[in-house]
Amino acid sequence: MECIFAEMRGAGGIRSVKNNAHMDRAAAEKVWRSLESAIHEIHQQNASVLSFEMLYRNAYNLCLHKHGEILYEGVRKTLDIHLRKVGESVAKAGDEILLRTLSEKWDFHKTTSVMVRDILMYMDRTYVVQSKSDRKRLPVYDLGLQLFRSAVVHHERVKERLSRIVLGLIRRERDGEVIERELIRSALSMLVEVGVHSKSVYISDFEVPFLNETWKYYRSETLEYIENNTCPEYMRKAEDRLEQERRRAQLYLDPSTEAKLMASVEKSWIDEHSSKMVSMANSGFFSMLRDDRIADLKRMYALFSRVPNTLQKMRDALAKEVIETGRALVGEESPHRSPIDFVKALLAMHEKYTKVLTGAFGNDKLFQKTLKTAFEDFVNRGPKCSKFLSTYVDDIMKRSCRDQDEQGMEPQLDKVVTIFRFLNDKDIFESYYKQHLSKRLLSDRSVNDYAEQTMITKLKRECGHQFTQKLEHMFKDIKLSKELMEKYRSNLTRGRIRRQRLPDLNVHVLTTGSWPTPQDDVDASTGIPSAVESCCSGFKGFYLNTHTGRRLTWQMGMGTADIKAKFATGNKELVVSTFQMCILLLFNDSDVLTFKEIKDATGIPANSLKRHIISLSAPKFKVLLKSPKGKSISEENTFEVNEKFKSKLYRVRIPLISMRSKAGGSSKGSRPGAVPLKVEESRRHLIDAAIVRVLKTRKTMLHNNLIAEVTKQLSARFKPTPTQIKKRVESLIERDYMERDEADRKRYLYVA
Repeated sequence: MECIFAEMRGAGGIRSVKNNAHMDRAAAEKVWRSLESAIHEIHQQNASVLSFEMLYRNAYNLCLHKHGEILYEGVRKTLDIHLRKVGESVAKAGDEILLRTLSEKWDFHKTTSVMVRDILMYMDRTYVVQSKSDRKRLPVYDLGLQLFRSAVVHHERVKERLSRIVLGLIRRERDGEVIERELIRSALSMLVEVGVHSKSVYISDFEVPFLNETWKYYRSETLEYIENNTCPEYMRKAEDRLEQERRRAQLYLDPSTEAKLMASVEKSWIDEHSSKMVSMANSGFFSMLRDDRIADLKRMYALFSRVPNTLQKMRDALAKEVIETGRALVGEESPHRSPIDFVKALLAMHEKYTKVLTGAFGNDKLFQKTLKTAFEDFVNRGPKCSKFLSTYVDDIMKRSCRDQDEQGMEPQLDKVVTIFRFLNDKDIFESYYKQHLSKRLLSDRSVNDYAEQTMITKLKRECGHQFTQKLEHMFKDIKLSKELMEKYRSNLTRGRIRRQRLPDLNVHVLTTGSWPTPQDDVDASTGIPSAVESCCSGFKGFYLNTHTGRRLTWQMGMGTADIKAKFATGNKELVVSTFQMCILLLFNDSDVLTFKEIKDATGIPANSLKRHIISLSAPKFKVLLKSPKGKSISEENTFEVNEKFKSKLYRVRIPLISMRSKAGGSSKGSRPGAVPLKVEESRRHLIDAAIVRVLKTRKTMLHNNLIAEVTKQLSARFKPTPTQIKKRVESLIERDYMERDEADRKRYLYVA
């Protein structure tokens, strides 16, 4: 039973006490004996016969007359004697009933302690609080907890058994047995309370051995389980164990233990075997990535997130897999020789890992950074990716656009820009893109102007206005050229010039510097047929009269021509380059010509002439017959028109082949695996301009600061190395744009 006695206070203090006469020690001991007898009755469960009001008055009078020491010490001894008997009775209980016996004794002790506390409430408020003894006085209830701990919980035949039995029950539950959780909850809450406002007893008697036992149990289980199961099976088991321990902590452990318990289990199941889970053959992280097992990857990410330092192992593994796959794709042994196939494989690879990032890793920022760094590693291994990416866009603009609407183009171009972001040397891409764009514009092979403008807008958004300025100017030139040709043809009509026998001329006027410079060129007056030369002269006169102060230079190497040809098999219309036109028209006057005669008549450089002649005599388009046969060309080789030329098409386009050296390198103006020469030259000018621009603003600057600032300014186009910047600094010093400070050789000064 539980009885709580409330004090009755009024203006005059305790109303039931009226006698303030002095109480001597003998009287005090007599009063105490009555209280002692009452406490015995409470312990014997006979409290119903007691008058709690009278008992409270007696305890009050003892404290009031300065006999609190008799009362306090008497209560302590009485409780100690009683609890020692309780401890002996608990110690005699067998292991199978120890927890139940202890739970019953503990519940009864708490009930009786509340009753005794209510009787001695005044002593707790006065004597205990005001006591100045060296020995700390505890309130009655806390004193009972302390005595219960020493006499019962820490009894020599109870303490070790209690810990062993509780841990044994928990182990049995982990093994799958059903146990009485209420008994464990009661025992553990008892250990918490008897610590008297601290959890020292709970920690020392249960938590420390419990956590050690947990570590040993799961260490053994995890070692065996991971050896005999796949990684996904191991992870599912880990999830089950973690959930079981979380529920266990909530059901009968003290709340302060949950975090420590989960940390121990997470270390056993996750931290200790994280490397193994990543590298397990046929089922680990690498295998999951290759097989696109998103659900398993998501489970691993969720588990590893519980132990954040293990996520780095996943990120390292992701980077390794992406880099190895990417390098194999970029390498010479790659099966994707075609630029289109290569970029498609690259886009598919990026799409695959993006799905993994979204579906499994929740778009984790650190995983995003890892994926970005990994792609940057292999796409920047030489200019191959830049060149092939530009070729892929060229193919989209010339072919893919035919069958897609404007909305359908956006996703494709977005994917291209995603790969473009990984390029460090974006100026290499720009160089190739300008070449492809110029060919599309000049040959009118771009089938979707909206897609062209959209791509340039996306590039501008990524790299700024300066990056796309020349590209935009190329479109402007084409537009102005169309308007100019309309005026020119209108002028010819008004002048009533006879055009029946003159070629139909179409000229693109291009701004110098905005368009790629051709590798080979020839003076328009050399080897050009008279009819064509007459048209060129007429247009040149018209243009210079219309635009004064300008200079017009013919770029024959960038032009094309449509030629009507008569063969024994029928008439054809050949679409050839301007140089091929000059070559073919020579055969109107001669049946057979040597290579040297063609070179002298046209003035075309030997290397370029070989390329154009080989294209005309290639097996697929054998317009000219070469004698003697063979791959090499010498000045003594002769050529004649193939009268038996056949083609299913009336209009036949003769493509220019790509010339390669014997060593397998690319044609003139480029080197395999290196930055194109034109790009290198452009970079030198850009670095010079950036250095001068920075110094002009700062006037003086330290070497390291100058390198950092120049690198920052140029990073949108390419990443210059400190060595490149240093060489350009030396060049600018030689040209008196800047100088070194005499007092500090690491400092540069701007020379106005």
